Amino acid sequence: MPSIKKILIANRGEIALRIMRSARELGIKTVAVYSEADRNALHVRFADEAVLIGPPPSSESYLRMEKIIDAARKTGADAIHPGYGFLSENEDFAKLVEDEGLIFIGPSAKAIELMGSKLAAKAAVAKFNVPLVPGTSEPITDVKAAKKVAADIGYPVLIKASAGGGGKGMRIVEDEQSFQEQMERAISEATSAFGDGSVFIEKYITKPRHIEFQIFGDQHGNVVHLFERECSIQRRHQKVVEEAPSSILTPEKRNAMGEAAINVAKSCGYYGAGTVEFILDDQLNFYFLEMNTRLQVEHPVTEEVTGLDLVKLQIKVAEGETIPFKQEDLKITGHAVEVRVYAEDPANNFLPDIGTLQTYRRPQGHGIRVDDGFEQGMSIPFYYDPMIAKLICHAEDRAGAIEKMIRAIDEYEITGLETTLGFCKFVMQHEAFRSGNFDTRFVENYFRPATLLSSNEEEEMIAAVLATTLTNGNGKQETESVSTPASNWKKNRL
Repeated sequence: MPSIKKILIANRGEIALRIMRSARELGIKTVAVYSEADRNALHVRFADEAVLIGPPPSSESYLRMEKIIDAARKTGADAIHPGYGFLSENEDFAKLVEDEGLIFIGPSAKAIELMGSKLAAKAAVAKFNVPLVPGTSEPITDVKAAKKVAADIGYPVLIKASAGGGGKGMRIVEDEQSFQEQMERAISEATSAFGDGSVFIEKYITKPRHIEFQIFGDQHGNVVHLFERECSIQRRHQKVVEEAPSSILTPEKRNAMGEAAINVAKSCGYYGAGTVEFILDDQLNFYFLEMNTRLQVEHPVTEEVTGLDLVKLQIKVAEGETIPFKQEDLKITGHAVEVRVYAEDPANNFLPDIGTLQTYRRPQGHGIRVDDGFEQGMSIPFYYDPMIAKLICHAEDRAGAIEKMIRAIDEYEITGLETTLGFCKFVMQHEAFRSGNFDTRFVENYFRPATLLSSNEEEEMIAAVLATTLTNGNGKQETESVSTPASNWKKNRL
C-alpha cells in the first residue's frame, strides 16, 4: 500500500486539529472541511487547504458523505480520517471511501457494521469466550416475552436500544409492575432516535464501574491493548472525567480484561484504533459492554501513560505497516487524568450554555495538556457538541495528577458562558473520587448544584472579610501586600 500524501479530516474542532498536527509531523498535507458556522474555526486556518461543504446543521455539512468525497477529489487527498462522532462509525461511509479508491483511516466497513449492533457484537464476542452480562442474545419487542426474560434474570434489569448510544432508549427497571411501561418508552425512544426500535434485556449491575481498554490492530492480524481508562464519572450516561490507569485494577485483572479486549478485536478482524468497553461490578467481575470502532475523545490519557501518538499509529496502520511493538514492550508510566470542559451549566442540569469566549486563557506548566479548537473572542456554535476543550494532566502518581488538575482548573480562565470547570474541580476534591471508591452514579449520589453556588458565596464572603480587616483607621484599604485569588467558578459565571 502506498504511503499517504494528503489527508482530508472529515471532522471539526479539537479532534481535527489533533489529527492535523500529527499528520504535519509526518510530513503529510492536510485538508479541512467546514460548515458556514465554522468559517473562522482554528482547524480551517491550520490546514493546508480548506473546503466549504455546506450550511451549519451537521445534516447539511459534516454528515453529507458525497460532499466530503467531492472535497477529497477536488483537493487530491488520498486518505480520509473521520475523527470521532459524525461519520466515524458509519459503515456506509467507510465503504464509500474505499470504493472511491481512497484510504479510510479506521477499521473495515464490515467491522464497523458488526460492532455497531450491540446484539450482533455480543453474538460475535461470545464465540471468543468474552464475559457477557446475563440477558437476551436476540432483539426483542414482545413485552410479554421480555417480561419473562426479566423475571428469569432477576430485577433490577436494564432495557437498552440495540442501535445507538448516549443513553437514548435506555431504561432501568426495578420491578415487574413498571416493566411494561418502561419497555414501551424505551422502544419509542429508540425508534425516534435511531430508526430501530429493537431492544435487549440484561441484568442491571448495581454500583457499576465503566472501564474501557484501548486496543490497536494492524492489517496483518496483530492486536495489542494499550491498557485501560476509568470512565465512571458521567452525566446523562456520557463521560466527563477519565483517567488511566484505573485505581482499582490489580495486575491480574488488568491482564484478564486486556486479553478479553484483544479477543473482541479478533472476533471482527479489527485493525486500527478501537476501544472495548466493560462494566465492572463491585466484586471486580467484568462484562463486555460494546466496542467503539474509532479513536475515543479520551485517547490523550492513554497517550500520556504510554508515550505513544495514537493518531500517527492510526496513519501507519492505514498505510499497511505492522504495529512496531509487542504487548510485552508496553508499560504504564505515571498517571493521567482528563476532564472535558463543556459549555454547560452544572447548576442547571448541565444544559448547554452557548455564547462567546470573552476571556479564554489556558493553564500551563509541566504535565499539562489542553486539546481545544477555540481561542478568545470565538463563539461556541449551538449546532454541535458544546465541548470547549479537553484538559489533561500527567504526574508520577494518581494523587499528583489530581492535585495538578486542581491547579490547572484554577488557572483556566473562561468568561462569557457557563462551563463544567467548577464541577470538575468538585470531582477532583471529593473524597469518593480521591479514594477511588466511586461508580457511574457519582453525580447522582454526590453532586448538588447548590454545592458550587455555596462555594462561590463562601469565597466572596472571605474576600469581603479580608477587605474589611485590611482597612486602616483612615478608611483606606491596604491592598498592596495581599492578593486574594479569584474563584474560578466565579470567573466562569461573569
